[in-house]
Amino acid sequence: MHSHLLAPSRRQFLKSLSAGFGYSAFAGFSTLQAQQAMAAANPLAPKPSHFPATAKRVIFLCMEGGPSHLDTFDYKPRLNQDSRNIAGLGGSAKWMGSPFEFKRHGQSGLPISELYPHLAKHADNLCLINGMHTDVPNHPQAFAQLHTGSFQFVRPSLGAWSLYGLGTENQNLPGFITLSPPTGASNYGSAFLPAIYQGTPIGSSLRQPSGNCANVSIPNIKNPKLSTSKQRLQLDFVKSLNQEKLGKEPHNPEVEGVIESFELAFRMQTEIPELLDIDSESQATKALYGIDNDITANFGRQCLLARRFAEAGVRFIEITHGSWDQHRNLEQALRNNTAATDQPIAALLTDLKQRDLLKDTLVIWSVEFGRTPYAQGDDGRDHNNKGFTSWMAGGGVKGGIRYGATDEHGYQAVENKTHIHDLHATMLHLMGLDHKKLTYNHAGRDFRLTDVHGTVVREIIA
Repeated sequence: MHSHLLAPSRRQFLKSLSAGFGYSAFAGFSTLQAQQAMAAANPLAPKPSHFPATAKRVIFLCMEGGPSHLDTFDYKPRLNQDSRNIAGLGGSAKWMGSPFEFKRHGQSGLPISELYPHLAKHADNLCLINGMHTDVPNHPQAFAQLHTGSFQFVRPSLGAWSLYGLGTENQNLPGFITLSPPTGASNYGSAFLPAIYQGTPIGSSLRQPSGNCANVSIPNIKNPKLSTSKQRLQLDFVKSLNQEKLGKEPHNPEVEGVIESFELAFRMQTEIPELLDIDSESQATKALYGIDNDITANFGRQCLLARRFAEAGVRFIEITHGSWDQHRNLEQALRNNTAATDQPIAALLTDLKQRDLLKDTLVIWSVEFGRTPYAQGDDGRDHNNKGFTSWMAGGGVKGGIRYGATDEHGYQAVENKTHIHDLHATMLHLMGLDHKKLTYNHAGRDFRLTDVHGTVVREIIA
């Protein structure tokens, strides 16, 4: 999309940068040249989409570890009927029915597990994609494919692609924020895209059960010794040295990335501390997210921060919740995980709707793969890449529908199969981006998030 313009013009105009990005330097250019030059000088500036978007921003709820679709959003009564009978897949594996009751919710009658009583109230906003599948049943590879489209190579993450394609609306904030960042920095990295498009991790300690959700911060944002004016002088001096190095080594994306990240960090000082401080929120809002409850406080705070960042103009926000890899102790472990996340996720949807933000905020809940319908041991499920569920809400997606299906036991997708590439293509489409045109030239070829695959799932678009 911007690859043939971005690298050379950005280097040419770095010397004209100051705290205000030196827009006056572009006088005399044609309108197109000026737009190209400004985008090069400020790679986070808002960019036009390929076509009108229904989603201005994305909140990606990533459940790391592979929650069981069979116990959450993919109701399989036949599996319950055949429970403990030999599965017929070879060996002695037996079908294991869900220990959780499913009920129909909303006017749409979507079947949702008892594990999600709060989220079930939003059934008519949910689009359950029950026919998901991916390529590999191993965590690192499947998780990388969920985030980057590739399980073999280091590629830019979907947040980085979104930011590269559209820029961001608030120049004082990162355009891509990852709260409680997922395992592996490449899952929120920019790979060969310019470094400014990588995710900014916040709250790494929140991945731990003992993580203090009350004191989330970004280290080294505030200078304890220098005033703002003196910081500006220091930053201008450092920038001049970096620009001198760029003059000697014109193709040096690492140095360009340092210049841009220093500028962004300087601007972030004015807004990040206030956004991370939720004391200004009402007690009713904190209670809605479950911040007053030890079980939901950690994830609830993250969901509230996600709403605050979305409202402030951040393009892509990811929240990760881990420890869903339940090879044993499935019933209790799933109860624990859903108890921690159900109320906060439902609160996020409620809050976005009340603020009239859900209509143009795409909320995605996804996992790297599902679990087997047959038992592992007495009370667990193994990895299953052949069938699982993701869901979307808001941002121009139809609500109250189930799209696609697994077989009667939930083992593999058989109807309207949706690959991870299709999920990515659809997400970009809702943001106004053609996944085939959003490309970046690297190592002699044009790359894209969906590689040479991906089909937009138009049936779920409102």
